[in-house]
Amino acid sequence: MLFRRRKPAGFKEKMRELLWPRKGFLRPIRYLTMRILRLSASPHAVAAGVAAGVFVSWTPFIGVHFVMAFVITYFLSGNMVAAALGCAAFGNPLTYPFIWGITWEIGHLLLSREDHLAGQTVDLAALFHKLNFTELWRPVLEPMLIGAIPPGTVTAVALYALTFYTVKGFQARRRTRLMERARLRLAPADDMPSV
Repeated sequence: MLFRRRKPAGFKEKMRELLWPRKGFLRPIRYLTMRILRLSASPHAVAAGVAAGVFVSWTPFIGVHFVMAFVITYFLSGNMVAAALGCAAFGNPLTYPFIWGITWEIGHLLLSREDHLAGQTVDLAALFHKLNFTELWRPVLEPMLIGAIPPGTVTAVALYALTFYTVKGFQARRRTRLMERARLRLAPADDMPSV
Protein backbone atom coordinates (compact mmCIF):
# COMPACT_ATOMS: atom_id res chain seq x y z
CA MET A 1 0.00 0.00 0.00
CA LEU A 2 1.16 3.47 -0.81
CA PHE A 3 0.07 5.26 2.37
CA ARG A 4 0.15 2.39 4.84
CA ARG A 5 1.93 2.84 8.15
CA ARG A 6 5.18 0.97 8.65
CA LYS A 7 4.17 -0.03 12.13
CA PRO A 8 0.41 -0.65 12.43
CA ALA A 9 -1.33 1.37 15.12
CA GLY A 10 -2.20 -0.53 18.26
CA PHE A 11 -5.54 -0.51 20.04
CA LYS A 12 -4.44 2.18 22.50
CA GLU A 13 -3.26 4.50 19.71
CA LYS A 14 -6.45 3.91 17.69
CA MET A 15 -8.60 4.82 20.67
CA ARG A 16 -6.55 7.97 21.37
CA GLU A 17 -6.86 8.98 17.71
CA LEU A 18 -10.62 8.37 17.83
CA LEU A 19 -11.11 10.49 20.95
CA TRP A 20 -8.51 13.17 20.17
CA PRO A 21 -7.44 13.34 16.50
CA ARG A 22 -3.77 14.13 15.89
CA LYS A 23 -4.60 16.80 13.31
CA GLY A 24 -7.26 18.36 15.54
CA PHE A 25 -11.02 18.68 15.44
CA LEU A 26 -11.03 21.74 13.18
CA ARG A 27 -9.26 20.05 10.27
CA PRO A 28 -12.48 18.79 8.61
CA ILE A 29 -14.00 22.27 8.90
CA ARG A 30 -10.90 23.87 7.33
CA TYR A 31 -10.92 21.26 4.56
CA LEU A 32 -14.59 21.88 3.81
CA THR A 33 -14.08 25.64 3.83
CA MET A 34 -11.20 25.42 1.37
CA ARG A 35 -13.15 22.99 -0.79
CA ILE A 36 -16.01 25.49 -1.05
CA LEU A 37 -13.70 28.47 -1.63
CA ARG A 38 -11.83 26.76 -4.46
CA LEU A 39 -14.92 25.95 -6.50
CA SER A 40 -14.62 27.47 -9.95
CA ALA A 41 -17.96 29.24 -10.06
CA SER A 42 -19.21 32.75 -9.43
CA PRO A 43 -19.59 33.86 -5.82
CA HIS A 44 -23.38 33.92 -6.27
CA ALA A 45 -23.44 30.33 -7.57
CA VAL A 46 -21.34 29.01 -4.69
CA ALA A 47 -23.28 30.97 -2.06
CA ALA A 48 -26.66 29.95 -3.53
CA GLY A 49 -25.60 26.30 -3.49
CA VAL A 50 -24.44 26.43 0.12
CA ALA A 51 -27.59 28.31 1.18
CA ALA A 52 -29.85 25.77 -0.55
CA GLY A 53 -28.02 22.87 1.11
CA VAL A 54 -28.28 24.47 4.53
CA PHE A 55 -31.96 25.36 4.12
CA VAL A 56 -32.89 21.84 3.03
CA SER A 57 -30.98 20.34 5.97
CA TRP A 58 -33.56 21.83 8.33
CA THR A 59 -36.41 19.83 6.76
CA PRO A 60 -37.36 16.41 8.16
CA PHE A 61 -37.10 14.62 4.79
CA ILE A 62 -33.70 13.02 5.30
CA GLY A 63 -33.67 10.64 2.36
CA VAL A 64 -34.16 13.36 -0.23
CA HIS A 65 -32.10 16.27 1.11
CA PHE A 66 -29.62 16.17 -1.76
CA VAL A 67 -32.35 15.98 -4.38
CA MET A 68 -34.24 18.88 -2.80
CA ALA A 69 -31.02 20.91 -2.55
CA PHE A 70 -30.21 20.26 -6.21
CA VAL A 71 -33.68 21.36 -7.32
CA ILE A 72 -33.53 24.59 -5.28
CA THR A 73 -29.97 25.22 -6.47
CA TYR A 74 -31.00 24.74 -10.07
CA PHE A 75 -33.74 27.38 -9.76
CA LEU A 76 -31.32 29.78 -8.01
CA SER A 77 -28.61 29.21 -10.67
CA GLY A 78 -26.30 27.86 -8.02
CA ASN A 79 -23.47 25.36 -7.91
CA MET A 80 -24.52 21.73 -7.34
CA VAL A 81 -21.25 20.77 -5.64
CA ALA A 82 -21.67 23.66 -3.19
CA ALA A 83 -25.23 22.45 -2.50
CA ALA A 84 -24.00 18.95 -1.73
CA LEU A 85 -21.25 20.30 0.52
CA GLY A 86 -23.69 22.59 2.32
CA CYS A 87 -26.07 19.69 2.84
CA ALA A 88 -23.38 17.35 4.13
CA ALA A 89 -21.73 19.94 6.36
CA PHE A 90 -24.85 21.27 8.04
CA GLY A 91 -27.07 18.20 8.12
CA ASN A 92 -25.14 15.31 9.61
CA PRO A 93 -25.65 12.81 12.43
CA LEU A 94 -24.09 15.21 14.94
CA THR A 95 -26.45 18.08 14.14
CA TYR A 96 -29.72 16.26 13.37
CA PRO A 97 -30.82 15.80 17.01
CA PHE A 98 -30.47 19.56 17.59
CA ILE A 99 -32.15 20.41 14.29
CA TRP A 100 -35.08 18.09 15.01
CA GLY A 101 -35.53 19.43 18.52
CA ILE A 102 -35.49 23.04 17.36
CA THR A 103 -37.86 22.44 14.43
CA TRP A 104 -40.23 20.42 16.64
CA GLU A 105 -40.47 23.18 19.25
CA ILE A 106 -40.77 26.03 16.72
CA GLY A 107 -43.40 24.06 14.77
CA HIS A 108 -45.55 23.52 17.84
CA LEU A 109 -45.14 27.18 18.76
CA LEU A 110 -46.14 28.38 15.27
CA LEU A 111 -49.07 25.99 15.01
CA SER A 112 -50.26 27.06 18.49
CA ARG A 113 -50.71 23.46 19.45
CA GLU A 114 -50.62 21.98 22.84
CA ASP A 115 -48.78 18.73 22.97
CA HIS A 116 -51.51 16.30 21.87
CA LEU A 117 -49.20 13.43 22.60
CA ALA A 118 -48.76 14.20 26.30
CA GLY A 119 -48.93 10.89 28.08
CA GLN A 120 -49.31 8.99 24.80
CA THR A 121 -46.66 7.34 22.73
CA VAL A 122 -46.31 7.13 18.98
CA ASP A 123 -44.70 4.01 17.60
CA LEU A 124 -42.60 5.67 14.92
CA ALA A 125 -40.94 2.40 13.91
CA ALA A 126 -44.33 0.84 13.15
CA LEU A 127 -45.52 3.93 11.28
CA PHE A 128 -42.35 4.00 9.18
CA HIS A 129 -42.54 0.24 8.62
CA LYS A 130 -46.11 0.51 7.34
CA LEU A 131 -45.22 3.77 5.56
CA ASN A 132 -48.49 5.22 6.72
CA PHE A 133 -47.83 8.81 5.75
CA THR A 134 -51.25 10.11 6.78
CA GLU A 135 -50.81 8.96 10.40
CA LEU A 136 -47.24 10.25 10.48
CA TRP A 137 -48.00 13.68 8.98
CA ARG A 138 -50.09 15.32 11.72
CA PRO A 139 -48.15 14.39 14.86
CA VAL A 140 -44.58 14.44 13.52
CA LEU A 141 -43.91 15.81 10.04
CA GLU A 142 -46.21 18.83 9.97
CA PRO A 143 -44.76 20.56 13.06
CA MET A 144 -41.21 19.75 11.99
CA LEU A 145 -41.75 21.05 8.44
CA ILE A 146 -43.48 24.26 9.59
CA GLY A 147 -40.84 24.70 12.29
CA ALA A 148 -38.02 24.29 9.76
CA ILE A 149 -38.97 27.36 7.73
CA PRO A 150 -37.88 30.20 10.10
CA PRO A 151 -34.49 28.81 11.21
CA GLY A 152 -33.82 27.46 7.71
CA THR A 153 -34.47 30.87 6.17
CA VAL A 154 -32.35 32.72 8.73
CA THR A 155 -29.37 30.37 8.44
CA ALA A 156 -29.61 30.20 4.64
CA VAL A 157 -29.63 34.01 4.28
CA ALA A 158 -26.80 34.44 6.79
CA LEU A 159 -24.66 31.76 5.18
CA TYR A 160 -25.43 33.10 1.70
CA ALA A 161 -24.05 36.52 2.68
CA LEU A 162 -21.06 35.05 4.52
CA THR A 163 -20.20 32.65 1.68
CA PHE A 164 -20.75 35.25 -1.05
CA TYR A 165 -18.35 37.82 0.41
CA THR A 166 -15.81 35.20 1.49
CA VAL A 167 -15.70 33.58 -1.96
CA LYS A 168 -15.62 36.99 -3.66
CA GLY A 169 -12.62 38.08 -1.58
CA PHE A 170 -10.85 34.74 -2.00
CA GLN A 171 -11.27 34.80 -5.77
CA ALA A 172 -10.07 38.41 -6.00
CA ARG A 173 -6.94 37.64 -3.96
CA ARG A 174 -6.30 34.51 -6.01
CA ARG A 175 -6.70 36.41 -9.29
CA THR A 176 -4.29 39.12 -8.10
CA ARG A 177 -1.76 36.51 -6.98
CA LEU A 178 -1.93 34.67 -10.31
CA MET A 179 -1.56 37.91 -12.29
CA GLU A 180 1.48 38.85 -10.20
CA ARG A 181 3.05 35.44 -10.86
CA ALA A 182 2.39 35.76 -14.58
CA ARG A 183 3.86 39.26 -14.61
CA LEU A 184 7.00 38.08 -12.81
CA ARG A 185 7.35 35.12 -15.16
CA LEU A 186 7.09 37.36 -18.23
CA ALA A 187 9.25 40.18 -16.88
CA PRO A 188 12.66 38.50 -17.46
CA ALA A 189 11.67 37.73 -21.06
CA ASP A 190 10.99 41.43 -21.68
CA ASP A 191 14.40 42.42 -20.29
CA MET A 192 16.31 40.09 -22.62
CA PRO A 193 17.89 41.80 -25.67
CA SER A 194 16.36 40.88 -29.00
CA VAL A 195 18.61 39.15 -31.54
